[in-house]
Amino acid sequence: MNEILTSDCEHCFGLCCIALPYAKSADFPFDKDGGNPCRNLLSDNRCKVHHELREKGFRGCVSYECFGAGQHVSQKMFGGRDWRSHSDLSKEMFAVFPLIQQVHEMLWYLTQALSLKETEPIHADLKKLYEQTVELTLKAPNEITQLGIDMHRSKVNKLLIKTSELYRGNQASKPEKRCFDYMGADLRGRNFRGSSFRGVLLIAANLSYADLRKVDFIGADLRDANLEFADLSNALFLTQAQINSANGNIATKIPDFLERPPHWFAQSDK
Repeated sequence: MNEILTSDCEHCFGLCCIALPYAKSADFPFDKDGGNPCRNLLSDNRCKVHHELREKGFRGCVSYECFGAGQHVSQKMFGGRDWRSHSDLSKEMFAVFPLIQQVHEMLWYLTQALSLKETEPIHADLKKLYEQTVELTLKAPNEITQLGIDMHRSKVNKLLIKTSELYRGNQASKPEKRCFDYMGADLRGRNFRGSSFRGVLLIAANLSYADLRKVDFIGADLRDANLEFADLSNALFLTQAQINSANGNIATKIPDFLERPPHWFAQSDK
């Protein structure tokens, strides 16, 4: 997968730790307003509890992925001028960051769609939309805040749905009895190959030993889902953030462009 669309915290000004708000919940231990730095953000833009995020209750941070928007906004759009030294830029920087995150996320999905041989019939359309999406990232900050992101996302989504249908093949054309809520469900060993989990709640679901090959995971909530011994080796639109939020082990099969989270190794040692 394109490295430009992967978080590079070393070249970011800690934007996700200040620009984004969060509320006290199972994912965060306290409330924080957008524009206010997290109390764990250090002056060098590092997190003082980075290696203890899950233990400290910051599961939302563990599962967050900016798709490379952080370094793009910090280094490309604002030329390395940080919000601490240039406070006059901070408001615009914090407003632009979540918008660029959405654009980069779309680019990430389009990149995967273009890499699939099954999507050759729509490669021209995918390529054109990919290039149009890249052009959005080249606009000035004041132009970004005026963009109709939702309208562009709608165009991207139509092609991603078509991508899903082509990639999942014959199974995608069969009538599916869709279930959108599998919270806490016992799905051990189930064969979901070629299914669509688009937008499905899988929080704390037991998917151990499940066949999840060619499953469309776009928008699926995998927080605390048990993926031990499951096969997601060629899952579609599965992100690092989703993997980070779930539980697995060294036997869990994941796409080669994703990294196995450290806490999966700890669980494997139990």
